[in-house]
Amino acid sequence: MSINIVVPQLGESVVEARVARWIKKAGDAVAAGDALVELETEKVDLEVSAEQAGVLAQVVRQEGEDVKVGELLAVLDTSAVAASAAATPALPTPSAASAAEPASKDRATPTARKVAEQHHVDLGSVSPSGEAGRVVKQDVQTFLAHAAQATPPPAPRVTPPPAAAPRPAEAPADRGETRERMSKRRLTIARNLVAAQQTAAMLTTFNEIDMSALMSLRERRKDQFRKSHGVGLGIASFFVKASIGALRAFPRVNAEIQGDEIVLKHYYDIGVAVGAPQGLVVPVIRDAQRLSFAGIEQAIRDFAGRANDGSLTLEDLRGGTFTITNGGVFGSMLSTPILNTPQVGILGLHKIEDRPVAIAGKVEIRPMMYVALTYDHRIVDGLEAVQFLVRVKEFIEDPGHLLLES
Repeated sequence: MSINIVVPQLGESVVEARVARWIKKAGDAVAAGDALVELETEKVDLEVSAEQAGVLAQVVRQEGEDVKVGELLAVLDTSAVAASAAATPALPTPSAASAAEPASKDRATPTARKVAEQHHVDLGSVSPSGEAGRVVKQDVQTFLAHAAQATPPPAPRVTPPPAAAPRPAEAPADRGETRERMSKRRLTIARNLVAAQQTAAMLTTFNEIDMSALMSLRERRKDQFRKSHGVGLGIASFFVKASIGALRAFPRVNAEIQGDEIVLKHYYDIGVAVGAPQGLVVPVIRDAQRLSFAGIEQAIRDFAGRANDGSLTLEDLRGGTFTITNGGVFGSMLSTPILNTPQVGILGLHKIEDRPVAIAGKVEIRPMMYVALTYDHRIVDGLEAVQFLVRVKEFIEDPGHLLLES
């Protein structure tokens, strides 16, 4: 009996993927649950597994090909002979010992595999720390660090340059070019950013926030907060809380346009932009209005870790009613964020910088942050946008207001 292996449902609004890597090859015996192929989507990478034991009889789509939901990837032969071959693995030999270890390629995240391949690391030698015994990127980096300390670097090998065709006298020898195919995620980011520019009437308003009160509060409470909750107290949770308070006051910023209707959301699913090795992702904190400061900080820390090791799921990235992006962690002083459509508002945070400001007729040095709100002018008026940002400013400059809102 043969079973078709097809592209599974990829999540909300995701209809296409790219065949990134075949984990099993044609003719390989597989057990039920074995990962067969790795697909790269615009949001996350995922593995397609065998539902039954058998032999991978035919690989239909090759690595690098783009495929759509429901399209045929491979054919699995589940006949009695094939099932028996998969269900009765051969005894491991010394040469195959590493393949039998739980830290094999099938038990590593995509990012970990990429780093291991770049540095020629045997994943079987790496101790896993991820969920279900998976090797993550940090495990490979730790292995490389220990190896570098234990072994002196080899002497450089001098290889004579290959013979090259004569160049014209005026052409420099170092004007090379490299081409690389854009990933599905980068293609989607590019497409979405252009679509946002073409479909939304985007406008950005700015303000600045005196961070003195918030930073003073953090300094006084950070040790007790970590002791009580096991997570650090950052500024992100304050801005999530402040945004929710401002969204309650100005509900159109938490809406979206569907046809000729405005859909007002009475819940607050806040997306937090995170830089990942494969590109920007925006995991979503569901019902953020129900979470404490500690709950928000824990969610953000979890997202950041899983974005780095490639273990975010499609569900983590689905939907969202409003987005916060913090370019300040990379040193950005000011920017105009682009909408994460179909959302109609995105808050941009920036670097905290000591600047001279006028306070009660005197010049003082205060830690200041520029903030930006990009909004869809089709349904959010300029007055609403300005007042929204002023409300965020009020919450951050007097954090006691957030306690009342919470």
